[in-house]
Amino acid sequence: MPRKPGLTGTHPPEARPRERLQRFGPGPLSEHELLALVIGAGSGSLSARTLAEQVLGLSGGHLRDLARMDPGRLVRIPGIGPAAASRIVAAIELGRRVGSARSNRDEPITGPADVHDIFAPALAHLAHEEFHVLLLNSQNGPICQRQVTRGILDASLIHPREVFRDAIVLRAAALILVHNHPSGNPEPSAEDLKVTRQLSAAGEQIGIPVLDHIILAGGTFSSLAGRGCLRGAGG
Repeated sequence: MPRKPGLTGTHPPEARPRERLQRFGPGPLSEHELLALVIGAGSGSLSARTLAEQVLGLSGGHLRDLARMDPGRLVRIPGIGPAAASRIVAAIELGRRVGSARSNRDEPITGPADVHDIFAPALAHLAHEEFHVLLLNSQNGPICQRQVTRGILDASLIHPREVFRDAIVLRAAALILVHNHPSGNPEPSAEDLKVTRQLSAAGEQIGIPVLDHIILAGGTFSSLAGRGCLRGAGG
């Protein structure tokens, strides 16, 4: 029986992605080769390398666009079934989490750039909005982060109870609000300001202050504390 197309094909061992990875590490491999390793085996007459080229072609050759892609689009590529699409999505998510992991979780947050560094790998290039909170201890060190909502930011859907519940249970000293703008524009909307003032006022009432609200957009961000937007519920 003919061998099922995969990573090897007719290439000599020194040219195969798996062997090159084992010998030289991941750095020298191209994006096509790394993606072929994630896909694993080919399908029908298509090799994993060919499928990787088609996946990257669907995203215009840009990993950032691939990271934003809905898994439903991946399975429409002939040869990319639910299992391969799941592996691609999982690999991208692992990369996001590695990028957002701090080398020292007790290191205090000193400003909005620190928050950006934590959340940007996971949020900055999403095609949808997500609203998160970062809980801090009394030294402004991160305790944990929690996703509150997924979708368009709406004050009517973000109840202070959902935002402060874990902060109360985990005895956080303060928290920072974080969400992303898929448009690439970090300027706050009227709804952003409304949510910020509403939650800032709630934090003052229960004794867990909101220190900032960071809006991520691509490689940029804005700090609403720096704009004076956390000074009470009225403005």
